[in-house]
Amino acid sequence: MKARSITMLVFGILFSMAGVGLLFGGIGASWVNALQNDGGYLTSPRERFAVGSTAIVYTGADQIRGEQVPAPLPFDVGTIRIKAESANPGKDIFVGIAPRQDVDRYLSGANYAELRDVEYRPFRPEYREIQGTAQPPAPAAQGFWAGSAAGSGERNLDWKIESGQWSVVVMNADASPGVSADLQTGFRSELFGPIAAGLLAAGAVLLVLGVPLLIFGAQGLGRHEAHRPTPHPAAPQAGATVPLAAPATTPMAAFPPGAAPQGQPHQAVAAQTAAEVAPYPARLRGDLDPVLSRGLWLVKWFLAIPHFIVLFFLWFAFVVVTIIAWFAILFTARYPRSLFNFNVGVLRWSWRVSFYAYGVLGTDQYPPFTLASTDYPADFEVDYPERLSRGLVLVKSWLLALPHLIIIAALTGASTVRWTDPQNPGVRYETGTGFSLFTFLVLVAAVILLFTGRYQRPLFDLILGFHRWIYRVITYVSLMRDEYPPFRLDLGGREAGDPQTDSAASGMLRVPAPAAAPLPPFNPYPPEGSPPPPGELPPSGPTGRA
Repeated sequence: MKARSITMLVFGILFSMAGVGLLFGGIGASWVNALQNDGGYLTSPRERFAVGSTAIVYTGADQIRGEQVPAPLPFDVGTIRIKAESANPGKDIFVGIAPRQDVDRYLSGANYAELRDVEYRPFRPEYREIQGTAQPPAPAAQGFWAGSAAGSGERNLDWKIESGQWSVVVMNADASPGVSADLQTGFRSELFGPIAAGLLAAGAVLLVLGVPLLIFGAQGLGRHEAHRPTPHPAAPQAGATVPLAAPATTPMAAFPPGAAPQGQPHQAVAAQTAAEVAPYPARLRGDLDPVLSRGLWLVKWFLAIPHFIVLFFLWFAFVVVTIIAWFAILFTARYPRSLFNFNVGVLRWSWRVSFYAYGVLGTDQYPPFTLASTDYPADFEVDYPERLSRGLVLVKSWLLALPHLIIIAALTGASTVRWTDPQNPGVRYETGTGFSLFTFLVLVAAVILLFTGRYQRPLFDLILGFHRWIYRVITYVSLMRDEYPPFRLDLGGREAGDPQTDSAASGMLRVPAPAAAPLPPFNPYPPEGSPPPPGELPPSGPTGRA
């Protein structure tokens, strides 16, 4: 049963991913086709190309069709348009396209620049200088051009793509050295419409096949995990150690003057404090290994590559399952239990890999390849909701969660540098750089571990608090709970409400559990001469009886 579910999930993910890719390709082709309506072209930025030699030659035009296509194509691929305007006052411009062998023969022995590559953000052309001393004749007088344009002002060269090896040449019309021209290229094709239709149709077919397989596979794995017995803490036995809560104290400033509790038991104060800070129904746990390798964290990311590959596909399934759950909640007010278990398993798997490889580095134990809850030092659980709000499902993932998403982006996002090209003041660029606060804390903990062999507990508690906040928000955004995540960091490896909370994280004391002993029978009339119970006055009568 489990093998069949895994097989369906794998094929469902592959078909669905291919279908989504084809759909996006079809949408992009449709957008391009819409842009070139009414004879429009897809154009590059207009930039200035300048060299001190006789010509600028671009030999990459053949890459549009391929060098190994000797015969004419049976259909029209498209049209290339080159706009050129001379930047030299008083000089006309020439632009032409011709077979490469004819261009090489025409410029043989001349000094020209071969354009190898162009980057537009920022603009940076890469040339290869071809040395020579010969002066070529005027280009317009040559008869080998497949297409050309010459003259003053802006000149347009339109050329229908053909098979073969081609070169584009930009020169001064009189073939004099010192070429400076403003160039812009464009492309249009009537094939974008049919290509868009084919991609959209193929993508839709693959999604129709893939999504049901993915959902059935996820349901099967979710039902399989639902039948696993959940480990519960065993009852204490005689001589065992049981956790006892440390005495809780309440600051006097928390009560108004004259209203301080008189004789209030510590347990009542602790219950009141716990009621004020209710645990969230998504619980994240991480137990720090007492002994960690100093240098293993340097290669953990490499060791975890198999997990990264599996999680890449599982997170795609997570998104698809969440979309299906969105419709289920909208119409039935319920999150399908098996799909819920599957998505919780994906989050649990991700958390274990993060705890091991890059997000915490809190254990050297390799994570298991399973969606189920295990005895691994890191675990994640979400309480299943019997009913969910149909109205909240419309807004909580993007609108209500926006404050949390902004804070998480500030904690986990890298810094961004914005700058402007001096030659194009109207164009601005952005570059991501540096470390996020979250990554910096993990790096500091790793460096300290490298040199001291110890993981600083305060850093560990803070990093776990960040992770706990992030996973609560993911739980809320992925529609698993309606309770709004709290704006707080619950520090430590375990949080309040965890039935297996460790004493170090919760501040609990452990004392031996006393062995059970039978109680003596109650006798309201003790024998004469026996000492009175503690706190009672001795009898006043001769026998102490009324």
